[in-house]
Parts: sequence; structure tokens; C-alpha cells
Amino acid sequence: MQRDLTQGPITGTMLRFALPMIAGNLLQQFYNIADTLIVGRYLGVQALAAVGAAYTLMTFLTSILLGLCMGSGAVFSLRFGEKNEKILKRSIFISFVLIGTVALVLNAAVFLFIDPIMGLLHVPMEIYGLMRNYLWTIFCGIIAVFLYNYFASLLRAVGNSLIPLLFLGISAVLNIALDLLFVLVYGWGVSGAGAATVISQFVSGIGICIYTLIKMPEFRINKTHMKFDSRVLKEIAGFSFLTCAQQSVMNFGILMVQGLVNSFGASVMAAFAAAVKIDSFAYMPVQDFGNAFSTFIAQNYGAGKHDRIKKGIRSAVKTSILFCLIISFIVCVFAKELMLIFIQPQETEILAVGVQYLRIEGAFYCGIGCLFLLYGLYRAVRKPEMSVILTVISLGTRVILAYVLSAIPAIGVAGIWAAVPIGWILADLTGFLYYKLRFN
Repeated sequence: MQRDLTQGPITGTMLRFALPMIAGNLLQQFYNIADTLIVGRYLGVQALAAVGAAYTLMTFLTSILLGLCMGSGAVFSLRFGEKNEKILKRSIFISFVLIGTVALVLNAAVFLFIDPIMGLLHVPMEIYGLMRNYLWTIFCGIIAVFLYNYFASLLRAVGNSLIPLLFLGISAVLNIALDLLFVLVYGWGVSGAGAATVISQFVSGIGICIYTLIKMPEFRINKTHMKFDSRVLKEIAGFSFLTCAQQSVMNFGILMVQGLVNSFGASVMAAFAAAVKIDSFAYMPVQDFGNAFSTFIAQNYGAGKHDRIKKGIRSAVKTSILFCLIISFIVCVFAKELMLIFIQPQETEILAVGVQYLRIEGAFYCGIGCLFLLYGLYRAVRKPEMSVILTVISLGTRVILAYVLSAIPAIGVAGIWAAVPIGWILADLTGFLYYKLRFN
């Protein structure tokens, strides 16, 4: 079902569109958490550290494809708002060929350079073999990640956020079932956890592709659309690669932080692996709301409804801040209980590090909530380069301060955690100032 976001009550329209996206990513986090839970509980601390470090690397790699798909989705939303069906279909064809080619190249590259990549991450020798086995398996799912995210971005761009949720739900349930089967019954260890994820990714990726082709005839491409129009290609490439750069810079910064975390040993790595899952789960809804807000802005920008855009911005900021305040309270108060989901009570050192992380990060979720809105806003109003700039400020601050502060003996690993909210706040201030100067 398509939804025209240029009509109807603003807050209600955004929330109804955002809720399936939020539910979908919460499901995705649930199966990431299930993966971590099964590995942490049944395979031990070293396996948990290996899977956690691999997850950070995989997030960086898939963020390249996610950014390309999100950028193309912004173009699709603009064309849908303009009611320009011919250019929309041509954009669909060009972006599919472009992103599909990148996915194939990326997939080949990671298999070729798996050992140099792990070397750059300073992976401790005691978990090197486990992490390599897990990565070798998980890399097989990169094409599936492309298929799912491409068609999910296309459907969401025209207001259909329900179908991506459905296929993600199927994938989540299947992943958990296969995790239990491969790890607990067959005893395949971390490779079994990876295989469960890859199979579920292909089910969702191929499934949503077939659904779109069969059930959405308005998106079917014929020979008249299979032309590399230079203007369309330039627009798609501009949006896609800038959004890709934004996502990649963000996750590359996180990857550099992972390398720093690894230097503190397996206990800190295990605490970070568990705490990051909780952290991501906590602010995932506001990230999805930012993406829904971006589609709302893009459709209205394409339709020329600037008053509705301003009202939408005010509504989105209030909604995001309210949610972040609630979730900050929950995470800060129940940090230890949340860590105990993944970590055994006797692992006191790991628990202490994880609780420290959650309380420092959790106190400042309003910062990341506003930043996601700014990313979505600038992507929608044809200023994707601003999203890159804000990401560089946020992640640059995080990486530099993490290395500087953690080197001070009195601060240590806490400096890595404290650098994150400082980066959020500096990027927010920059984004708000630019909007005030440029659009008011």
C-alpha cells in the first residue's frame, strides 16, 4: 500500500508511516540480540567478543549499501512527490544497476582482504580464529543485504513501510530458530550463528524482491526505461554516494573505535559487544523515525509544500525529544539489569564496564535523536552533503577524543564512551545553526 505523505494530519501521518519501520528494526535488533545472547550464554566470552567485533565490521560494510539505497530512496520520494512516473522508473533502473555493481565488487573485496582487515582491527590472537570463521560465513550474505535494503527503500519511498516490516519479521523469526538449531543442536559454534543470519537475510532479500515485482506492477521496468540518462544518473549518484559516504564515515569511525576497544582486551570487548546491542536497540526507534521524517520531507519538498515541511520539522523535534527522554531514563536506571541479559552475574568486570558505557551514552540520547532528524532533513531537501559534514563532525570528534581521553590513566576506557555524546552535541549545534542561516 502506497501512502501519500503530502496529505493529512502531520504528526499522525509521520507516526503511522514510521511505526512499521520502527517495528521492523526492533525486530532486527531482537534477532541481533538473540544472536549475541545465544553466543554469550552458550559459547563463552571469547566467542561473544569475536561476534561483537565482527558485527561492528559487518555494520561498516553493509552501511555502504544501506547508504546507497537510502540516497536512491530520497530521489524516489522526490519523484513520487512530483508525480513523475517516467523519471521514477528510470531512476529505479539506474540505481539498481549502480548499487548492484557496488555490492558485487564489495563482496569480492572483503573475501580477498579478510586477513589485512582483521590485522587493522588489532584482533587479539585468542579470538582471531573464531572471528575469522564467523566473518567468512557472514560475508556470504552481502548480496542479500543489498536486495532487501534496495527494495525496502523503494517501497518506503512511496509510503509503503508495512511490507518491509513483514519480510524483516519473517527473517527475524527464522534467524532465531536457525541460531538455536545450528548452535545448540548441531554444535556449529560461531559459524552456525553466522549461517543462521545469512540464510535469513536471503529469505528476506529474495522475498521482498519477488513481492515487489509481482504485486507492484507500477514499478516494473520495460525497455523504454533502461536508458542511462546522464541527468538521472548524476542525481542518483550524487544522492547515493553522498549518503553512502555519510553512512560509511559514521561506521568507519565506529570501526576505529572498535580497534581501540580491542586494545583493552577480551573483557572490555565483550562488555562493548553487549552494551552496543542494548544501545542500538534503545535509540533505533528514533533513527527509524528520522528516516520516516526524511521521506515525509522529501515527498512534500517534491510537491512544493514548504509550509507543511516547517510544521513537520517542529512536530518531529518534539516527538523525538520526548521519546529520547523516556528511553534515557530507562537505560540509565536499569543499566545493570540490561547487561545481565547477556552477561553472567559472576562476570563482574564485564558488567561494570558495560554499565558505565550505558549510563554515559544513555544520558544523552536526545543528542543522537536530533542528529538523525538533521540527517533526514538535509537528505530530503537536496543537501546530502550536509549529512556528510555532520557525520564527520560527530565521528571525528568521537574518534579523536576516544584516543586522547583513553590514553589518560585516570580516565581510561571511560574516555571512549564519553567521546560519543560530545560528538553528537557538536554536530547538532552545527546542523541547527546551518538550518537557521540557510532556511530561515
